[in-house]
This record gives sequence, C-alpha cells and structure tokens, in this order.
Amino acid sequence: MVRQKVVIKNPTGLHLRPAGILCKEAMQYKSLITFTFRENTANAKSVLSVLGACVKCGDEIELTCDGQDEQEALDALVKAIEGGLGE
Repeated sequence: MVRQKVVIKNPTGLHLRPAGILCKEAMQYKSLITFTFRENTANAKSVLSVLGACVKCGDEIELTCDGQDEQEALDALVKAIEGGLGE
C-alpha cells in the first residue's frame, strides 16, 4: 500500500469533468484506489463517490493505492491531479 497527499489545483475543485478524468485514469489500474478527505474515504474509480467528497480548490486529499500496480497508479494519479485534470 502506498499513499501520498496532493493539493487540488482546479479552480472549481473536483466537479463532474475533472472527477470523470480522475476516475478514467484510476480505472486503468488493477489496484484499489481511494482518497481520504475530511475523514471521509472515496473510491477514486467511482464518479459519484468522487463528487460526493465535495473537494474544492486548495483542498488536500490523501491518495491510497493498494495492489499489484499501486506505485504506478499513484504516480499517474498525482501527475494528473497536479496537471489540473484537463483544466
């Protein structure tokens, strides 16, 4: 299991479009991928779960990846989030 904290840079937070991009990226990996925000855990492979976390710009989440491709998944997701998730 690997973990890393990352700050959301999107001006509007994780609304539908960036949430969809995050989920699409997460679904490419076999590992269980979740993130924690304000003591709540969300499944990064579920758009509804990501949207339900209500993550805004400047909020810090902690990504957790657990599985055979965990480090590769974590690196890709951190890169995608730091890149603005398409925005």
